[in-house]
Amino acid sequence: MASQRTTFGKLQRERAKRAKAAAKREKRHSRGTEDELGTDEESEPIDLDAGPELSAPELLKLIEELHARFDAGRIPFEDFEEQKADLFERLSKLPID
Repeated sequence: MASQRTTFGKLQRERAKRAKAAAKREKRHSRGTEDELGTDEESEPIDLDAGPELSAPELLKLIEELHARFDAGRIPFEDFEEQKADLFERLSKLPID
């Protein structure tokens, strides 16, 4: 039995979603560069060198702060992704209690 192919309408909706998401990312990124990222005190990177002994709640708090700063347009997407990956990596290395 052959599987049903994706309809043209569904493909169009998926493309529209991707285009809307890309436009939103671009707008957010351009807004961040217009705010002169280097002059704001909140544009400083989160201190990830606070030590490897951070607990899970502390790491989750840092992730929350990072998302808030990115949503406010205070850090560029590339820095956001890099810092987020580092925090999630640290979180995954913690022992499960």
